[in-house]
Amino acid sequence: MRKTLLLGCVLCLAACGSRAQLAPLENASLPVAPYGANEKPSSEQLLELETLAAPERSVELRRRSEEREDDPFDLPPE
Repeated sequence: MRKTLLLGCVLCLAACGSRAQLAPLENASLPVAPYGANEKPSSEQLLELETLAAPERSVELRRRSEEREDDPFDLPPE
């Protein structure tokens, strides 16, 4: 009984992922054009992330441990 239930749950979870392209529903339209724009953005343009939503890493990761610099604000509690 438990094996069948587990197998059913696994199959349901595996079926949840969809790899089809996203498209608006029938009889539904894309959002209106932003203020000042001449035309509506396409669905691909709407799915692109803005720079602030997914910024690139600008610091190099440390490859090995290094000695910390002295921090003048790292004071013991009073």
